[in-house]
Amino acid sequence: MAKQKWKAGNMVYPLPVVMISCGTEEKPNIVTVAWTGTICTNPPMTYISLRPSRYSYNLIAESGYFVINLTTRDLTYATDFCGVRSGRDVDKFKEMALTPNYDNEGQVPMIEESPVNIVCKVREIKQLGSHDLFIADVLEVYVDDAFMDEKGKFHLNDTDLVAYSHGTYLTLGDTLGTFGYSVMKPKKGDKQVAQLPQPQEKEGQSLAKHQGEQKCKPQEKSPKAKTFKNKKKTNHNQKSAAPKAVSKKAPSRKK
Repeated sequence: MAKQKWKAGNMVYPLPVVMISCGTEEKPNIVTVAWTGTICTNPPMTYISLRPSRYSYNLIAESGYFVINLTTRDLTYATDFCGVRSGRDVDKFKEMALTPNYDNEGQVPMIEESPVNIVCKVREIKQLGSHDLFIADVLEVYVDDAFMDEKGKFHLNDTDLVAYSHGTYLTLGDTLGTFGYSVMKPKKGDKQVAQLPQPQEKEGQSLAKHQGEQKCKPQEKSPKAKTFKNKKKTNHNQKSAAPKAVSKKAPSRKK
């Protein structure tokens, strides 16, 4: 297998694409980032990387708080918009008809339409180069009860999360396995068998033939995600367009 050698650069994909809400009730803002992740489980810590030139940089540095809002298929348009427009010029909450919720420990705006809001307090800002690293403690996590089942389990993967890979927004796709499935022993009477990855074609086989066969085969539809009685209805086939204004004010969450 031939490979090209490129100069050093970040090619770790896919990444979580999230909307970072920050500021105050008088001056709220949203910035989209893909450079975020987990640092530590105990104590729970996370990070985001921002360019110092971004409008949100000083808002976060001054208040010491920000919120990581997970994004979904229905939030993709807003997610992109908040990444290419500056809060200096436009109120992104109003422009994208998003609802700010300040009922949290940091009194920083959360995006009500996001299924998960992670409230963070800045611990340290490290100056690295093109971007500065905001290391933060996770103070609180809020989840949408529309994705809670009768047993109190939160079905995060049914929210239709979005990822970012090499300039493209993508949904997560098919389920391939669960954590530890490669070493899990099948339970007695369990008919389900985990499917292992298919081996690659042997050397010498025609790639063109393989691609031709794939084109002839009808694509199988992914199974629909499990829905709950109180889950919100969404139209996933709707073309990307600016969302309509939210007419109903979202109820505030209690701590």
